Amino acid sequence: MYYVYILKSKSFDQIYTGFTSDLRTRFDDHNAGRSKHTKKYRPWKLINYTAFEDEVCARSYEEYLKTGSGISFSRKHLY
Repeated sequence: MYYVYILKSKSFDQIYTGFTSDLRTRFDDHNAGRSKHTKKYRPWKLINYTAFEDEVCARSYEEYLKTGSGISFSRKHLY
């Protein structure tokens, strides 16, 4: 399975959208500071994830969520 996930910082007004095939490990990596993009906004909470069987579909969905219309969609429907 492949996952597209949305994290929200517990300490800052920050949202992060990512892609992984191992959601638990990746979430732990974010909270442990092993991701340079999210390290300074720790701790994180997982607010949404979507599972896909197809990697291409998952990556396309992640890319969409990072666009202007995807950000608007996720604010309205996912968190």
